[in-house]
This record gives sequence, C-alpha cells and structure tokens, in this order.
Amino acid sequence: MSKRDYYEVLGLSKGASADEIKKAYRTKVKELHPDRNSDNPNAEAQFKEVGEAYDVLKDGDKKAAYDRYGHSAFEGGMGGGGRGPGGMGGQGDFGSAFSDIFDDLFGNMGGGRAGGQNRAQRGNDLRYNLRVTLEDAYAGLAKTITVPTSVGCGSCNGTGAEGGSEPQTCPTCSGMGKVRAQQGFFTVERTCPTCNGMGQTIKDPCHTCHGAGRVEKEKSLSVNIPAGVETGTRIRLAGEGEAGMRGGPTGDLYIFIEVRDHELFEREGNHLFCRVPVSMTTAAMGGDIEVPTIDGGRSRVKIPAGSQSGRQMRLRAKGMPALRGGGPGDMFIEMAVETPVNLTTRQKELLREFEELSVENNPQSSTFFKSVKSFWESMKG
Repeated sequence: MSKRDYYEVLGLSKGASADEIKKAYRTKVKELHPDRNSDNPNAEAQFKEVGEAYDVLKDGDKKAAYDRYGHSAFEGGMGGGGRGPGGMGGQGDFGSAFSDIFDDLFGNMGGGRAGGQNRAQRGNDLRYNLRVTLEDAYAGLAKTITVPTSVGCGSCNGTGAEGGSEPQTCPTCSGMGKVRAQQGFFTVERTCPTCNGMGQTIKDPCHTCHGAGRVEKEKSLSVNIPAGVETGTRIRLAGEGEAGMRGGPTGDLYIFIEVRDHELFEREGNHLFCRVPVSMTTAAMGGDIEVPTIDGGRSRVKIPAGSQSGRQMRLRAKGMPALRGGGPGDMFIEMAVETPVNLTTRQKELLREFEELSVENNPQSSTFFKSVKSFWESMKG
C-alpha cells in the first residue's frame, strides 16, 4: 500500500511554513489520539502516520529532500537505512516528533533541551536560631555569631577543576543534565546518571573540594538585632548561606529570634506585665512605691488608699518598642497586697485593737462577724 503524501496527512499544501506544520500537527494529534477514538480501529495507524509526517516536515533537511524526491528520498539508503524517515523506523520517529511537541507545549522540563553549558547550582539557605534576653530585645544589640557553612573553594575558584582546567560537557547528556528514554508513545526524561544533572563532568577534580567547588567552613558574622524583636522574628542576611555548587550563587542566611522568659516581666505584644508586692498598710492608707522598668530604671507609682490585691495600674510608654514603627507599648503592674508575718506581741495587740475599732465603725460588719462566730460555735457543739 502506497504512502499518502505527508502534506495531505497533515491537511496542508506543499510549501507550508514551519509554524503551519507545527499547528497542523497539534490539531491532528488531539483529533486522532487513540484514547479519544477507542471506537475507531484505524485511529492508532492514523496517529502514527501523523507522527511520521511531522517528523519529516519539521526537519529542514528532511523536508527539502521530501519536497524534491517524495517518499523515495527515504528508500534504498538515501535516508540512512531504509527503515522509514531518518533511518530510525516509524515508531522511533514518532517518539522524536512527539517529544518535540511535548517540549513546545509543556516547556523544557527543567532545561532538558536548553543545552545549558553552565550547570552551576544555587547554594542552600541556612537557618540559625538565636536566643536573646528581654532586655536585648528592648534595646537591640549587635552580636557576632559563628555559622557552619560551605564557602567557595579557593584552590579552584569554585569551578571544581584542578589547576585552572575547565569542566567538560557531559558526553552522556550533551550538557542538558537529563537523558530521555522512549516508552510507547511517550518520552520519559530523567536526571543524567553520569553528571547527576550538572551537564558537565570534571576530568581532573580539585584535590581540595573533590570537584564540588566548595568546602566546609565556619564563618563569623556580625548581626544587628533591631529593638522590638520577639520570638519568631526572622532576619534575612542575603548571600550569607551556603556557597553554590561549581561557582553557583550563594544562598541566604535566616536568623530566627527566640526571646528568653524574664523572671519579672511577662510580654504580650508590645505590652509588659508584672506583679508588684505592696504592704498592707500602704494598700490601706495609700502611698508611693517604686517599680523596676525594662530599661533598667525605676518609676514611682502612687497607690490609692484602699487598694486591693489584683488591682492593675498602667504606666504609659514603659513597654517594648515597636519593631515596625509606631509608639512603644505600656507597662501594667498588678498589685499583690502582702500579709505581715512573724508578728511581735505588740503588733498582734495593735491588730486586735484595729479589728475591734473596725467592727465598731461598721455595725453591719459587726453583725456579720457575730453570725460567723455563732455558726462555728454551733458546729463545735
């Protein structure tokens, strides 16, 4: 059975442009795909015929030969083996054609056909956990840290090759970093096993870095911690991460802040909270007390007469500074009225006298205490 004209197979006229050929092929592939034509027994044969036609017409040299000699250009050895276009056989040619159109539709799958000659890889980002005190978070600080990382190899200037020699294009993948294998109608792309995706091989690796282009080293860095940081704050130092493979760009270093718990203050956002002991007499009669503040100073606070435990008082702008602008937070003190202990005999006498006077000054209270006393006596009886 004679073969149909390739232009006719694709629905084109002779002399069609490369874009017209590609567009027609896409249309035919979608139209005749066997999965969409399960009720058509001729679909698979037509599908292969379209692939064979496209494999010839997409190639400038093959297309020129076909335009001049027709199908006979690929018979009797003229095409290189007489096994279909290109001497590879219909199935192989279709796989190549489908691979090309797959690249065009879905990209180069990570650069598989880009043929890149420089497969340098960016270095990894690093994380460093830094613990600071609440006082440091309040004032900010400059701190020197030591980070274990990878740096560019000085012996080979990051190339990975010894003595100034240059890496060579990988012979297996031709510098693409990936190899392809035909599986039925589809082409599967995998990382090249020879160069591990680098696209290059090193004949004479550097004796210092063994071809990696980088070496392990501890690096000291000066870090500025801004005022107002809190647990979870992240600081980015661009270009201070791991060196890239074979001269690739350096990654970044991320510093994660953890603020330690404070023995006196508790923090909520930019506000600070603390409990302050107040003597019973000060709470009863009122007075002034001094309380410590996070900046290392002290503030005088006026206690109103008759204050009870748990009462809160606000000291404005005595909290933490705002990290991203805005005014500082406030400081809240919670009063804890202390009950005196280890009383002397005289102190006990005075407290009893105070209690009696309190009852006389408050008849309602006196009735209440009498009722409580009567209740406990009845319980004992």
